[in-house]
Amino acid sequence: MQSNVKYSEDIVPISDLKVNPGRIVSQVDKTCRPVLLTSRGRGVAIVQSLKDYEAKEEEQAFLRSVVQGLMDLEEGREMSMADVKKRLGLSK
Repeated sequence: MQSNVKYSEDIVPISDLKVNPGRIVSQVDKTCRPVLLTSRGRGVAIVQSLKDYEAKEEEQAFLRSVVQGLMDLEEGREMSMADVKKRLGLSK
């Protein structure tokens, strides 16, 4: 998952997407970099590969869970490993 922007390639007018969407999708797939679509000189959307999008979503969900876990610990909401296993039906 690469993200070093090449401004000469990765910022594209939305009209280019309308004219040749396959080229933009191929570029995103080949370079593993998102493309910023612009309209009248302003960014309006990002095109990125599904694989990269899913990876970023999974990473964000993981980080949210870690932060929530740390907050739970700070607020005294914790369980022993034995209690966790029992709750999940993993204890014998």
